[in-house]
Amino acid sequence: MKPVVLRAAYVPLVDAAPLIVAEAMGFAAAEGLQLDLVAAPSWSAARDMLILGQVDAAHLLSPIPVAGALGLGGVRAELAAVSVLSVNGDVIGVSRRIEERLRADGFAFDLNDAPATARALARAAPGGRLRMGVPFPFSMHRILLDLWARGTALADIAFDIRTVPPPLMRRALADDEIDAFCVGEPWGSVAVESGVGALVLAGRAIWAFAPEKVLAMRRDRAEDPSRNAGALMRAIWAAGRWLSRPDSRDAAAALMARRALIDVPAELIERALSGQLTILQTGQQRHVPSFVEFHAGLATFPWRSQARFIADRLAILHGLDRAEARDVGARVFRTDLYRQNLGPMGIDLPGASEKVEGAIAHPTPVASRRGGITLLPDRFFDGRIFDPALPES
Repeated sequence: MKPVVLRAAYVPLVDAAPLIVAEAMGFAAAEGLQLDLVAAPSWSAARDMLILGQVDAAHLLSPIPVAGALGLGGVRAELAAVSVLSVNGDVIGVSRRIEERLRADGFAFDLNDAPATARALARAAPGGRLRMGVPFPFSMHRILLDLWARGTALADIAFDIRTVPPPLMRRALADDEIDAFCVGEPWGSVAVESGVGALVLAGRAIWAFAPEKVLAMRRDRAEDPSRNAGALMRAIWAAGRWLSRPDSRDAAAALMARRALIDVPAELIERALSGQLTILQTGQQRHVPSFVEFHAGLATFPWRSQARFIADRLAILHGLDRAEARDVGARVFRTDLYRQNLGPMGIDLPGASEKVEGAIAHPTPVASRRGGITLLPDRFFDGRIFDPALPES
């Protein structure tokens, strides 16, 4: 039988891996699909291709569909996040000038201490100001930076947030357009290898289980069984499970390094997959456990509580009514479609569709259909708790 062709947009990042692997390793074919992968130059391009119907699905920053539902950025769109593609995977890096100041200050470059890194950066910021590059205004990067800045010494300096597409982050740093960045891999490692930057913090040090990217579709297509949303979701789930195996890392890195996909050395991609990051041009390394997750800890489940949290942070940033934003956001993460399309496979699913975010300090078993789900730590660096049932937790 001839496969159904689905076009899917992605931005060249390690966390596009589930889409790339689903096609290359036959998981899409097993569901009767062929994925036509379209590299987008920016997040706005990927979003617009999806909204305009030029692609059937897209690898998107998790806040983009929520922002669209809230009408932010002049774009109101009815998009559905049918699955989380990846959890974590971001790094925060700095220019060589700031690296030198941090070294002189005795900074440890351990990647895991958000408050200490904030104190050091506040002292090293030129003139008490930090020009920070992020890939998109409505991104987990922006939310993480806001959480971090509001709760640390960074609140005492001026933050100048600038939008830079991920593949251009290295150049922006080299051209002195930014002092620092928060970006998904491999582009932080590219900056280190190019000799223009150093890594100072992993994004998971701010929120230990942040839903970074989602598989998004237009709502009408996601809800239409003839549009093959279920087949795509199953292929992506299988790809994520394959990616979670340590013995898949070398093959996955070699696959994604191809010129037509991400076009960077495979070794840089393998760093993200293993969590063994080179932080300085001189070669020092740090290991970040669970640096990026594609499967473990029910990583792909689109918790409505995560969507409520994202909407709440966007509301704070953009002056919206927080309670209303939370309710709108919750409707974007489609746990119902996830259950409908993956449940028949026998996949173990949680009994609830929301949870208290930030409450898990250790791997924790939770109630599920088969009793086999263990959630991974999801703590915030400042110990905050987000209870979706409370109006302003």
